[in-house]
Amino acid sequence: MTDTAPIRPEERFDETKAADYLRRALPDLVGDGPLEFDQFPGGAANLTYRVTGGTQELVLRRAPLGEVAQGGHDMEREHRVLSRMWRAYPEAPRAFHFCADPSILGKPFFVMERRRGHVIRGEWPASFAADPDVRRAAARNLVGGLARLHLVDPAAVDLDDLGHPDGFVERQIDGWARRWEAAATRDVPEMSIAAELLVSDLPQPQAAVVLHNDYKLDNTMLDDQGNLVAVFDWDMSTRGDPLVDLGTLLAYWADPADPTFLIFGDSAVTLADDLAKPAVVEQYAATTGFDVTEIDYYEGLALYRIAVIIEQIYARYAAGQTTDRRFARFAPLAPLLAIAAVSKLQ
Repeated sequence: MTDTAPIRPEERFDETKAADYLRRALPDLVGDGPLEFDQFPGGAANLTYRVTGGTQELVLRRAPLGEVAQGGHDMEREHRVLSRMWRAYPEAPRAFHFCADPSILGKPFFVMERRRGHVIRGEWPASFAADPDVRRAAARNLVGGLARLHLVDPAAVDLDDLGHPDGFVERQIDGWARRWEAAATRDVPEMSIAAELLVSDLPQPQAAVVLHNDYKLDNTMLDDQGNLVAVFDWDMSTRGDPLVDLGTLLAYWADPADPTFLIFGDSAVTLADDLAKPAVVEQYAATTGFDVTEIDYYEGLALYRIAVIIEQIYARYAAGQTTDRRFARFAPLAPLLAIAAVSKLQ
């Protein structure tokens, strides 16, 4: 399948310098011959490129150009997690090398293995669209992948010092509130209301698991049978309350009855047709054994956070830091998400 495209003009880099660096850093993987670069055009934040040459194709990940929010787009963190998680969680692609030198690509970057399958965003692949059993399998495997992640012992993959789980949710609220203030392109009163509701009713965490911290359909890859091939975008991963991840998955679980459906556009993949949200929660709880009675709080937190993320991306577009026209449609979304967050939290 064709999943790459020529590199967008504003996201190019010095390919000769990059190739020379990679030949020095990863001689066993890239060899000493010519290397070619193109881009995986999906995604809305970090930039992902394909490196072709040597013994295999590789994937190169770097942070977006321009100013980035503190704590976000952390390529060093993503490399650290992916260089270890693959041992216990096969869905995590293995990372091979991290480069902190911004003179090579303009930003720090890392190199990881290439996986093959479907990254599903705007529509089901033909094989899924024609077979409801495959779609149901995909939905269940998406939930199962999250549950299995939360059953990984952080110490078993040398990640027991990742992040600071004590007070994690409270810090999340504070951090996303500050990011909203920095990124907001308009006044949205519901964002202040949601923040107040989140602070006033903090739940007690049940465990400190490895969190992906942005787990959703288009951060995964599936094969033609709906099996989970890979989980991507670990730059915000940490340890913390497992229901934070479940709340995120539910907030992105495409259902035409939810305001969140507008995030995905008119051709959204409707996951609710194949597994309703209550069934998602039931499957997750049955697999992990975690108490899910407070899940509305965590979905509200996720909606609040997504509103900030959407606004950060739209602000980059509005400031001319990217010419990707997809981001123009993000303009009305933060207020809708803020209203949805308040409805979950009240």
